[in-house]
Formats: sequence, structure tokens, C-alpha cells
Amino acid sequence: MSSSGHGHTPAAWTGVIISFIGFCVSGAFIVLGNVPGFWAGIVLIGLGAVAGGLMRAAGMGQEPRRSAEPAAAAQAQPQEG
Repeated sequence: MSSSGHGHTPAAWTGVIISFIGFCVSGAFIVLGNVPGFWAGIVLIGLGAVAGGLMRAAGMGQEPRRSAEPAAAAQAQPQEG
């Protein structure tokens, strides 16, 4: 299981950190009753998702998984001989 990586990549960390900051900003401003500040935090949450996606597209994300052929598909193939 240690080979799975769990998504610990620069793209994932950047997206999560920016989104977390946006969550904190939104929470603080909603408690203070500042609606524009709340929406600014919501925008930061979206920017975190966009930043993570762009970094992933640039190759800083996790490599796509290549799974082995399922056993059922291997057994369904006719055997020669």
C-alpha cells in the first residue's frame, strides 16, 4: 500500500492549502458579518481547485494508475491449443 502515494504531490498540496485559506477567510468574515469578505473566501476556495487542476495538468500531479488486467477478462478469453 505504500506505493499508492495517497496524492502527496505539489498540485494536491497547493490546491488544498489555497482552499483551506479560503475556507478560513470565509469563516472569519461570515462571523464578522462581512458579506463581501465571505464571498472573497469562497472565490479563494475555487481558485485553490483551479490551481491544483492546472498544476496537475502541467505534470505536477500523481501519475495515472495502470491496473492489471482483471482476472475475469483473462478467463473469458478463449484458450488456443
